[in-house]
Amino acid sequence: MPKQTAVDSSDDQEKLFQRLFDEHYLDIYRYCVRRVGVTDAEDTTADVFAVAWRRLEEMPEGEATRPWLYGVAFRVVANRYRTRLRHLRLVARVGSMTPRDSEDAAPSSPEFEADHEIELLHAALDSLSSNDRELIRLSSWDGLSRGEIAQVLGINENAVDQRLYRARTRLKSRMALLDGSKIQEAGTAI
Repeated sequence: MPKQTAVDSSDDQEKLFQRLFDEHYLDIYRYCVRRVGVTDAEDTTADVFAVAWRRLEEMPEGEATRPWLYGVAFRVVANRYRTRLRHLRLVARVGSMTPRDSEDAAPSSPEFEADHEIELLHAALDSLSSNDRELIRLSSWDGLSRGEIAQVLGINENAVDQRLYRARTRLKSRMALLDGSKIQEAGTAI
């Protein structure tokens, strides 16, 4: 994969970064909203672009830039989850406070709450493993190609195809299972 040529001046670096930011900010922000919620999405997105700034000369060019940024976002979100988990464990261990349930990574919009199909989809998606959820989100919500998903996750395209097929199959079976039960009970039933 071709790398960007060395940037000669700080003005060129700033222009390159500004173009990168303008082209990809909204996609990365939306990705972060779905993973960490609206409250933490801006900080998480800022962390992604801070990494991009530091690694500007290592960043692939052209169509490879977008999946590279998603890969950075994937790792930044994973770090944020680990940090949150460590914090909750520390609070529980100290015993001075009881850990509260963390907010959903992707809170549903009020306009969708009444829609049974959307609730069913979210409940079924939440019941999948984190790897399955990430594959489905990268493919369906973020619109990445199988090659881009492979680059984000560091696996080959055939593995993407196989894992995505299995994840979608599990999602369909979970949706069928949940369709007969109340959505409110879905989180505890699975």
